[in-house]
Amino acid sequence: MRYAMNNLLIEKLTPGGQGIGTLPDGKKIFLWNALPNEEITEFEILKNKKSYAIGVASKIAKKSPHRIEPKDPCYLSTSPWQVMDYDYELEQKLVLLQEQFRQAQIDSGDEQNPVVTDNHDFYYRNKMEYSLYWDHASESIKLAFHQRGSHRKIPITKSSLERPEIFTKAQQIVDNLNARHEEARKYQSLLLRCDQQGNVHGGLYENHQPHPQFAPLTDTILSHQYSYSPNGFFQINLPVYEMALTEIKKHITTNKVLDLYSGVGTIGLSVARDRELKLVECDKAAYAELEKNVEMLMGQGFAARDDGRNEDRLSLCDDRETAVCPCHSNISTFLSKSEDALNHIAPDQTVIVDPPRAGCHVKLLERLLDQKPPTIIYLSCNPATQARDLKILEKFYQIQQITPFNFFPRTPHLENLAILQLR
Repeated sequence: MRYAMNNLLIEKLTPGGQGIGTLPDGKKIFLWNALPNEEITEFEILKNKKSYAIGVASKIAKKSPHRIEPKDPCYLSTSPWQVMDYDYELEQKLVLLQEQFRQAQIDSGDEQNPVVTDNHDFYYRNKMEYSLYWDHASESIKLAFHQRGSHRKIPITKSSLERPEIFTKAQQIVDNLNARHEEARKYQSLLLRCDQQGNVHGGLYENHQPHPQFAPLTDTILSHQYSYSPNGFFQINLPVYEMALTEIKKHITTNKVLDLYSGVGTIGLSVARDRELKLVECDKAAYAELEKNVEMLMGQGFAARDDGRNEDRLSLCDDRETAVCPCHSNISTFLSKSEDALNHIAPDQTVIVDPPRAGCHVKLLERLLDQKPPTIIYLSCNPATQARDLKILEKFYQIQQITPFNFFPRTPHLENLAILQLR
């Protein structure tokens, strides 16, 4: 439903990415397609709650000087910050980061660095998941995204966020489906992933069927090759990720390193493979890739073997609690939740944490305060929970450096790196 009113002033952007204004009755409204100091005269409500509403601005009487035309018609579904110039995006991300730290009563002060970027704000994503839309007029399947705030699908003819190889492959798959006279309702989605060389793997998810395991990809990060699954976790923007890893490596201060929430091992193995390194991961699929990557470190290359012995090799060092690779005895891996691996935290380590959006478990934070490792390196995809955790660690640690990285241009999302030193 559309609403008209006299010049709703947008006060600022929120960490969620919307512009916030105040309706005449005092209710707050969070609007997509709205920038600070703009005046909105018409908007569509997507969600209307007692104390707030969420919507999309449709008519703007006074536009921001930072407003630009979005590159994609589907921008609200994938990258809602296409409406602002890129320098302003970087400025606003820093403003929001500092505000979240202030709300947690943390003063980053002189330790705060500007947002790091490689200045590639389009065609950077190495993974994309599409919906399929049945076009009744042409009786054919179209690529689609979900409209923000609804279950409705909108067909697309272009998308500028993912690497071009992904969109080309997606269109080829849809063309093949149409040649076979398939129907969109058979499929849940289409997931594709691309390595840095342009190879695309992935495929269709069928409704009411187990998700298939797609052929793995490999990529080189800081001169080390990694294997990963297209439908598993791996960083979306590898060039900027390498910039973050290069910064992390500067702060490894001890011979012993503990990498918690390690995933497939790209942080620890990239920055500390020459140290006494422990890596902890709780997801079984990611842990299997982690073990492969430890083996690949010594050039034994799982992908190069096709002798039917990969499963035996994968469990070569694995008692499901700890695996010490016999060919690289300074590296050990652990299948465990990080909060259940507290006995591995020691006062002579550099500890790296890269938790999910929920942040670190309180038991883990308490153990860090108890053991007092000299350096904690905290990479976060959610600055709000990171700030909450840093406030707890502030008891014995001081922030040496805060460096945000723009992993996800044209979206509100920001990756933030905090370096903590024992007081």
